[in-house]
Parts: sequence; structure tokens; C-alpha cells
Amino acid sequence: MKLLHIDSSILAANSVSRQLTAQIVAQWQASHPGTTVDYLDLATAAPSHLSADSLGFRMPPGATELSDVQKSENAISEALVSQFLAADVIVVGAPLYNFSIPSQLKAWIDRVAQVGRTFKYTDKGPVGLASGKTVIVASTRGGVYSTSEGGRAMEHQESYLQTVFGFFGSTDVRFVRAEGVAMGDAAKAQALASAEVAIRAVALPAANDASAVKAA
Repeated sequence: MKLLHIDSSILAANSVSRQLTAQIVAQWQASHPGTTVDYLDLATAAPSHLSADSLGFRMPPGATELSDVQKSENAISEALVSQFLAADVIVVGAPLYNFSIPSQLKAWIDRVAQVGRTFKYTDKGPVGLASGKTVIVASTRGGVYSTSEGGRAMEHQESYLQTVFGFFGSTDVRFVRAEGVAMGDAAKAQALASAEVAIRAVALPAANDASAVKAA
């Protein structure tokens, strides 16, 4: 089994999402012996944002061959989508930045969202091509957004990731959430304690996965 561990927080050792992804990966390896891990730190090695040179899966309009820049950018896209497709499990650290995800994580998603690789269009609409994967998202938030209608309306982090991974065909998306981590020591401690319980649930052995509790 191959696990892809992705961090996107810019806070290094002060990051709660990095703390949680490390715990998730350790728990998964303990529950699934033999799992190999590939690590991607988007805070230090994020791809550039999409441009005409970095689409990765199509020739720019009017072009007859790719430039050196385009070839280099396409190689980056190919490496990232191949890494994603090779993984059976993806663990993503996704802090809430300005009501959404870090731009570094969005840049990675834009590179792996490739027609013919992670999804395709049919006469009945789009179909995901990356099915059968388990995605575990460490969702961290300074405030509390899950307990009110207004808070949920402002949140474009978990809802977006659920949608985009589902679009790729990866419908087994599990969330480990720690929110309110900037609301004082007591609130942070409670959030981390709840997250630790969720981690044990989402990383159950394969035989028990059906009973795993999704901490969404």
C-alpha cells in the first residue's frame, strides 16, 4: 500500500495541521503494516500556479510544438499527477486560510486535475478516474465554523476538498478536524483531543474501515 503525505501549512513547526498529518500517517502505518510513504511539502516545493505554459495536458492554441518552459512545466504536472495516481491513500494537511485552502494546495490540485488522467467528460457528464483511494484531510481552523449556519456558509475548505476529490472519483474522503485552535489554550487543547479520537477512527485496519467514523 502506498500513502502520499501532503502538507501545505506555511507555519512549519507551529502548524497544527502538520502535527495532525504526522499523527494520521503514524497511526495508518501502525494499523496497516507495510505501508510506504511518499512526502510532499507544498510550503517549500509548491508548483507554480496555472498559466498558458503549465497546463500540462494540452498544446497551447496555435502552437505546433512546446517551448522549453512548457516542457519543464509539463514535466512537473506529469510528476505530480503520476504521484497522486500511484497512491492508495492520500493524507492532506489543509489549514483554513481566509475561508479556503492555502494557495499552494490549490496549485497542486490544479496540476493533478487533468482530463484523461483524473477525470474525463462523457455524454452523461464528467466521470472521475481516480477511484478506490482513501483521502484523509487534516482540517484545521483558528475559529469555529461547523456549529452555525453562518459559519458553514463562510467555509470553503472542507466543502471544496470533498467536492474536488469526489470529482476525481475519490469518494472516500475522511476529515479529522481541529477548529477553534486560535481561541485560547483550553479551546485548542479540546480541539486536539477531539482530533486524536478522530485519527484513531479514520486509520482503522482495512477489515474495519466500513465502521470508521468520519469526523466531518
